Amino acid sequence: MSEANLNQVVIRCVGVGKTYAEGKLKVEVLRGVSLEIARGERVAIVGSSGAGKSSLLQLMGGLDVPSVGEVWVDGRHLARLSETARGRLRNQSVGFVYQFHHLLGEFSALENVAMPLLIRGLSVREAREQASAMLERVGLGKRLEHKPGELSGGERQRTALARALVTKPQVLLADEPTGNLDSRNAAAMFDLLMELNAEQGTALVVVTHDLALASRMERVLHMRDGAIVEAE
Repeated sequence: MSEANLNQVVIRCVGVGKTYAEGKLKVEVLRGVSLEIARGERVAIVGSSGAGKSSLLQLMGGLDVPSVGEVWVDGRHLARLSETARGRLRNQSVGFVYQFHHLLGEFSALENVAMPLLIRGLSVREAREQASAMLERVGLGKRLEHKPGELSGGERQRTALARALVTKPQVLLADEPTGNLDSRNAAAMFDLLMELNAEQGTALVVVTHDLALASRMERVLHMRDGAIVEAE
């Protein structure tokens, strides 16, 4: 691969495998996965439960390390980084959204969204300004001071999306982001993901069981038994 093309790759997996030991039993959850995600690209990962989709997403985001193979994020080989350096890279380059929002219940929407910026070292004023602007963008400009328990399910997911994108990451990894929403909120959430992908140029990787939503992505990767078996 040329250096010019490599510079357009946000995530690169090379022969990635992951095995967990459960007592004397070894469970292989990923095997021989190789893929590349380019800047601004939209990719869906589909497959049955247990196919390895979420495990792959965790490796791509640096939340875990492979048993074999290499994972590169934003030009950096994750296995060569310390845990502290991996955490810094996640804060700078990767956003995460899950089926369940994982917001901190004692903090307001604004405080939840500002937190990654405070961790990065921004001042409280700067962090709050940027968090407020992102919440405004996802339609929650009037809900800044509400805590998660005071927000609807759709609003909580939009807050989680704002938190993931407020750092302007290179890639957003979304694990069943609409799986806990009704059909109307799921469609609205997915539309918002697509809009923000286009606006920010952030690569978007979505694990989903919803084939209709997956079909709207540029590329669909099908997984079975820990491997990519088909790509569209």
